[in-house]
Amino acid sequence: MSTFAIVISLLLLIFLAYRGLTVLLLAPLMAALAVTLSGEAAFLLPMYTDTFMGALGSFAIQFFPLFFLGALFGQLMSDSGAAQSIANGIVNKLGTRHVVLTVVLACAILTYGGVSLFVVAFAIYPISRELFRRTDIPKRLIPGAIALGSFTFTMTALPGTPAIQNAIPIPYYATNSFAAPGLGIIAGLVMLGLGMAYLQSRVKRAAALNEGYGQHKERETDDNDTQDPLPAMRLTTALIPLIMVIGLNGLLTYLVFPSIDLSFISDEFASVSPARQSGLWSILIALLTASIWLVISRWKHWIDLKDTVNGGCVDSLLPIFNTASVVGYGAVIASLDGFTIIRDTVLNASPGNPLISEALAMSVLSGITGSSSGGLSIALETLGGEYLAMAQAAGIDPELMHRVATLAAGGMDTLPHSGAVITLLTICGLSHRQAYGNVAMVTIVLPIAALVSVITLGTLFGSF
Repeated sequence: MSTFAIVISLLLLIFLAYRGLTVLLLAPLMAALAVTLSGEAAFLLPMYTDTFMGALGSFAIQFFPLFFLGALFGQLMSDSGAAQSIANGIVNKLGTRHVVLTVVLACAILTYGGVSLFVVAFAIYPISRELFRRTDIPKRLIPGAIALGSFTFTMTALPGTPAIQNAIPIPYYATNSFAAPGLGIIAGLVMLGLGMAYLQSRVKRAAALNEGYGQHKERETDDNDTQDPLPAMRLTTALIPLIMVIGLNGLLTYLVFPSIDLSFISDEFASVSPARQSGLWSILIALLTASIWLVISRWKHWIDLKDTVNGGCVDSLLPIFNTASVVGYGAVIASLDGFTIIRDTVLNASPGNPLISEALAMSVLSGITGSSSGGLSIALETLGGEYLAMAQAAGIDPELMHRVATLAAGGMDTLPHSGAVITLLTICGLSHRQAYGNVAMVTIVLPIAALVSVITLGTLFGSF
C-alpha cells in the first residue's frame, strides 16, 4: 500500500505541476497525501516539520549561495548589456547563413559562462525571432534551438560549468566541477553535433514543404526586448566576466586550493570537509569575482544598479525554494516503507555496473519532478552513500559517477510538466503542441544518447 501511495502522489504531482500549480504548495501536499495513504497519518505533523522542512532547509543551506550568486551574476550580465552584446556579436560574425547555429552558440556561451538559462531565454528570444523571420524559418523551431544551447551540454556535460546541476554531486562524491573532463567534452560534442544535425534536418524539411516563419501574434513587450538600455559594449569586453567564471573556477580548483593546507578549517569546524567543499567554494568565488568586476567596470553606465542587484537577489529565491521543496518531498517519500522496494529495485538494476543503476535513478527522479536539480538532489540525498560505496567496491572513479549523475539528471528533466519547458514556451509564445516535439528531441533523446556513450566509454576505459 505504501508503494501504491508513492506512485499516486507522484502522478498527481506531475499532473498538477503540468496544470500550472506551484511546487511550493504541491510538494508538501503530495507528501502529506503519500503519508496518509500509507497509513501513517498519525505522523503527518512530524513528517512535515522534521523530515520535509529538515531536508528543505538542509538543501537551502548548502546550495543557496550558488543560486543567489548565479541569479545575481545573470541579472548583472543582462542589465549591463553584456548578454545582448555577446548575442549581437555572434550574429554579426555568423550572419544569417547559419541561423540555428547562431542561436545555439549564443545560448551556449552565456550559459557556460554562468548566466541563468531563464535570463538567456529572455535575452536570446528577440534576436532568434528576427533571424528566423528574416530567413523564413518556422518559428516553432526557436524553442528547440534555445533549449539545445541552454538545457543540455553546457548544463551537464562541459567540464567546469557553474550550473547547479554540476555542483550538486560535489559534496557527495568529493569531486569538483571539472569531474571527468574528457568524457564530459565527448558527451557535449555528441549533444551539440546530433542536436544541430536534427534541427538542420527540420529546417530543410520545412523548406521542402514551403513552410515559412508563420503568422504569429507576438507578445506586446517584444518590441522593447531588443533595446539595449546601456551604451553598447564591445564583444571582447562582454566576454571577460564569462572567461573569469570559468578561468577562476579552474584556477582555484586545480592550483590554489590543492596547494593550501586547509586542515585548520576541519579543526575549527568539525562538520566541514575542505576536500568535499572546495569544488563548490571555487564556483562561488568565481561568480562573486565576476559579479564585482561587472559592477565596477560598468560603474558609470548603470541605469539603476540598486534595482539590478535587488532584482538578481530576489530572483534567486523562487528557484531555490522550488527545488528545495521538491527535495523535501523526496525526503518524505524516502522515509516511507514503500520506498524500500523502489530503492532496492533501482540499486539492483545492474549489480555489476553501478553506473547504469545510478543513471536510472537520476533519470527517473528527474523525470518525476520535472527538474534535473531536484531529481539529482533527491537521488543523491537518499542513495548517494550507497552509490559511492558501490563505486569504490567496483573500482570506479567518483569523477565518473559525478559526470554520469549530471548527464542522467539532464535527460528526463524536460518532460511536458517541466517548469523550464513551460517557461521557455511561454517566452516564445508557442504551445506544447507547436514546439515541444523538437524540444524533447534535443533535451531528452539526444542527451540520453550522450549518457549511453559516456557509460560505455567509462566502463571500458575508466574516467578521463
